[in-house]
Amino acid sequence: MTTALVEAHGIVKRYGPTTALADGRLTVLPGESHALVGRNGAGKSTLVTVLTGLQAPDEGEVRFDGEPAPALADRDAWRRKVACVYQKPTLVPELTVAENLFIAEIHAARSTRVNRKVGRGSGGCPPGKRSINRQPLKGRFISWRRLREEAAELLDTWDVRVDPEARTADLKVEDRQMVEIARALSFGARFIVLDEPTAQLDNREIERLFTRMRALQENGVTFLFISHHLQEVYEVCQTVTVLRDARWIVTAPVADMPRASLVEAMAGETIAEQAVQLGDVDRAAPVVLEARGLTSDAYQDVDLTVRRGEVVGLAGISGSGKIELAESFTGLHTPTSGTARLDGERLPFGDVRTSLEAGVGCVPRDRHGQGLVFGMTIGDNATMTVLDRLGRFGFVGSDRKRGFATELIERLDIHTEGPDQPVSDLSGGNAQKVVMARALASDPRLLVLINPTAGVDVKSKESLLARVDTAREDGTAVLVVSDELDDLRRCDRVLVLFHGRVVAEHPAGWRDHELIASIEGVDHG
Repeated sequence: MTTALVEAHGIVKRYGPTTALADGRLTVLPGESHALVGRNGAGKSTLVTVLTGLQAPDEGEVRFDGEPAPALADRDAWRRKVACVYQKPTLVPELTVAENLFIAEIHAARSTRVNRKVGRGSGGCPPGKRSINRQPLKGRFISWRRLREEAAELLDTWDVRVDPEARTADLKVEDRQMVEIARALSFGARFIVLDEPTAQLDNREIERLFTRMRALQENGVTFLFISHHLQEVYEVCQTVTVLRDARWIVTAPVADMPRASLVEAMAGETIAEQAVQLGDVDRAAPVVLEARGLTSDAYQDVDLTVRRGEVVGLAGISGSGKIELAESFTGLHTPTSGTARLDGERLPFGDVRTSLEAGVGCVPRDRHGQGLVFGMTIGDNATMTVLDRLGRFGFVGSDRKRGFATELIERLDIHTEGPDQPVSDLSGGNAQKVVMARALASDPRLLVLINPTAGVDVKSKESLLARVDTAREDGTAVLVVSDELDDLRRCDRVLVLFHGRVVAEHPAGWRDHELIASIEGVDHG
């Protein structure tokens, strides 16, 4: 019987009161490409952090070649076992390929010492850290000639056709990925985790990646392939493991898992038959948003209309272009061609203030980086887009602003001591309500919601989604972008983007497995 290269059993990982992984399991055989799939929040990323030694499990065990995993602090041992190529490159863009392959790296030791005062250690490294220098040396100096020669030899060994003297920033995405794989293999790792490797690749680049993966498999390399593109699982993987709701669901040979069964395992039988029942949209209602031929580096030739009082959803996997499309109407993303009109008037692109003045309200994708100013109060955050309405000649009456903010707080049911409380004091759900309050404060004609319930509790989620129903009743056109099925249930119809193109439209009444199949690319080419 073949000994598993990697085994994980009963993995549990908690972050405070949140259980990110309740029952993680994985068995990967040598030389295979093993797919790990599941909806967002299923526990895939958490399992990978455990498999790569970035986090210790609270319960359970990881084994490599039948032996227990190394101690968490022994990064050298982990590097010889496993490496991960993430969606976002970890290479230094301004360095050459050769320099990235042999870069001197400093790793923080995972111990209580990391919080101690930094002093002088051996080799100039602070206590609690150690230097790992893989660069070829000549005496005390780097031998640049040897560095280039050894880099070229390493790249040739793994058939990576990249100039070792090329600046990494100038490489194509597929070549950067192969450099990262070569660097991982140079440490001795033969188990490579590929996290959404095709998200930024076109079809021809994807096929070249798969060809390289197959060649590496023939040379003894094993892959864990994480992807939302289910058709790719069938093209390049031999085994698939499904996680759902932080638990292991099934592991099976890909050949024995029909696509419908795979989608059902990801969606869950208990929710697959939930249907959405909404009132009929008034097809005679005036069109508020009309987009024609919108194209950018993230999406292509998109036509879109949203009527008064209509809620339209945008769904798709990571890299589908759905977020960039929505951000185009808010001034956060600029199309290269195409037009958009709001109530018949041309909507300018690339300027948030101009979009706001045109009648667009927005809940951005990241409330921390884009949605809130944490050094300000709740009232300041909620009213910053309507200050011109609360005063004249640049002067804003504090009482008037406080009164307007109080109305918003009551309207959104924000649990707070009052408008003067720092927004940084709020929980995630209440902080997101402040972002929603600001979007609604300007009485927008078009309301764009991007991941509106991300990272909030169940009660806050329902409160936020109730605002969608209220906006519909008020005649606002609403565009909802989300990975959460519950968010999309409020929509009158859902458009699915795949590789930047609208490939499907689901009217209200869709079932989970139908929408997921479209999102994952199962029912289209």
